[in-house]
Parts: sequence; C-alpha cells; structure tokens
Amino acid sequence: MELIQHDPDLSAYLAADEVIDHDHPLVRKTAAELARIAADSYAYARLAFEFVRDTIPHSQDSGDPRVTWRASDVLERRTGICYAKAHALAALLRAEDIPTALCYQKFDVLHGLVAVRFHGTWHRQDPRGNKPGVDARFSLDGERLAFTPDPDAGEVDHPVLYAAPDPSVLAALRSARDREHLWRTLPRALRGGPA
Repeated sequence: MELIQHDPDLSAYLAADEVIDHDHPLVRKTAAELARIAADSYAYARLAFEFVRDTIPHSQDSGDPRVTWRASDVLERRTGICYAKAHALAALLRAEDIPTALCYQKFDVLHGLVAVRFHGTWHRQDPRGNKPGVDARFSLDGERLAFTPDPDAGEVDHPVLYAAPDPSVLAALRSARDREHLWRTLPRALRGGPA
C-alpha cells in the first residue's frame, strides 16, 4: 500500500500541539532518557516504540477505566487506548526530530497507529501493546502491525498520513467519561473520509 502524506510540508509532522505536546516537560524528560541510551535515531525510534508498547498498558487489556488523549497525560498516567498510545509515541519521536504521522485502520471501529519517516520513506508502526494473538514490532523492513484488515469483511487500511489526530477520534476521547463510555462512542469512520 502506498502511504499518502496529507500535508506536503514535512515540518507539520514535527510540530507540537495540544495533543502531541512534545514540548511538555515529562515528554522532554522521557525522550532525553531514551535518547541517552540510543546509538542513533533508528535505535531511538525503536526504543521509544518499545517503551510505549510495553510500559503503557492498553486500557482495554488492563481494565483501566481512565481515558487519556494528550501525550503527556498518557506518559504520566501510564494508560491509553490505541489512539492515545499513538499520540504518546508521536510526541516522543517528534521530540527527537523524527517526522511522525498519525494513521488509521478501520475494523468495526477505527484503530490508531503511527508512521515514522526514515530514509525518505514512511513506515507504519503500531504501539497498541502485545497480547496473545498480537505481536506488533518496530520494523522498517516490512510492517509488523497488531492487526491486518480483511477487505472481504469491509476492513480497511487508510493510506493517508495525518499531522494531527482525526477530529472524530479526538472528539470521542475528549468527551468520554470513562473507557466504558468511550467504547460506546468510538468512531467508525474518519471525519470526512471514507467509511
């Protein structure tokens, strides 16, 4: 699948905002700690991916009722669903000047992941968190994502790479009282995008 950069300006994929707040002290501190042990930017990206995948439980798997959406909150509270974990990983990568996009897959609902840019090419990564039947890994040599859509079941890999979260994703996260409420309001399509 050919990935499509939504914003032609690569600097958009390095920007900080309210969600991907890589200028926040906790994000900066976490990034600095990971960068200290990384030999290069590739090693840093792998370490950041593994940090988010392995040390921040997916709230559905852990049973945590809290809903996070801002990268710094995900790092502080150590919980989040796929979108929130993608926001945290994007912030850690952008903090070290690695262009990072948000992207989505559609199953019954949207699933969030990221894409990193190395050697002039985008590579999708899924920090959702592993569990039985899910074995996502950081890779620049072929995707090792948590899930593979089944087109016959109406599942879709969306090829567009965004600099900011989809508005429907952000609205669901922000309005959720808890994870149970969020589960009932998860978006099924990108706002303005294909079903």
